[in-house]
Amino acid sequence: MTDADLSQQLSYLIARVNRIVEDDLTRRLQPGGFSIEHFRILKVLEHKRPLAMGELAARVLVEPATLTKIIDKMVSEGLVIRLPDPADRRRVLISLSPAGECSALNLLGISRDHEERIAQGLPKRDLHRIRQILSDLAWDWERV
Repeated sequence: MTDADLSQQLSYLIARVNRIVEDDLTRRLQPGGFSIEHFRILKVLEHKRPLAMGELAARVLVEPATLTKIIDKMVSEGLVIRLPDPADRRRVLISLSPAGECSALNLLGISRDHEERIAQGLPKRDLHRIRQILSDLAWDWERV
């Protein structure tokens, strides 16, 4: 492979697949008025809460300043609540509100359908290995 063969570079292939996958998820979320960031926040908080803003930002793949704006909007929509951290009064924790819990449950079908759509193009026997490769790749780059 030459440097000029962009379409075969791993970074390009990963970015291309990411764009396709995110476009599909965006299309699925649009009727409910949710963004991908809202979706990720609801899904993360559904399984682990409350979370500090920094940890939540890392888990949903957004910058902390951007997360603050998103959380402000989600608080005004009644989807999440801010809580004081009992261990450190300077920190704020984010948790789902009852409406946020309901929204997270309603997104379960979208999440499942989206995941199934991604898996359709892959051999079932390879899904676990593909997940492992992508996880290892992310882990390796995060340590750099």
